[in-house]
Amino acid sequence: MERLSRKPASALLAALLLASAAAADAPSSTGQSDGPRKCSLSGLWENDLGSRMRISPPDDAGAFSGSYLTAVTSSGQPIKESPLYGAQHHPDEKAQPTVGFVVRWTFSASTTAFVGQCFVDNEGVETLETLWLLRKAVPTHGDDWMATLVGKNVFTRVKEE
Repeated sequence: MERLSRKPASALLAALLLASAAAADAPSSTGQSDGPRKCSLSGLWENDLGSRMRISPPDDAGAFSGSYLTAVTSSGQPIKESPLYGAQHHPDEKAQPTVGFVVRWTFSASTTAFVGQCFVDNEGVETLETLWLLRKAVPTHGDDWMATLVGKNVFTRVKEE
């Protein structure tokens, strides 16, 4: 089997990195710089399905905890508030931090891992874009094929008075 040269792949990777860096420094579609607006994860958030989570302020290492109340389930069990634990880039390091957190569902034998990024638009609206993997317990190894679900949720901050 003939080995392919790594030079074209390296050049392509370098071009992609330069393009993404240029895009990150470019003005937004409104013609304004995205500037230093910071997204804070702490507080109350609601997603596109009506699920709500409350996140505590992160500690010095970026770790946080909170609670999650889902609006949807396929478990057939009554929904209960469930704990969440996660970490983010420290708010002083990134204006729009990446984040990861896990929810251990208290009403079913499943766990969900979320990853995403918090964004602030030019009007100051905070949005948390996430992808998730839900792992549910199955009775046998042969059922493993159906144990993981994948999805996406968009959270927006709930204004508290």
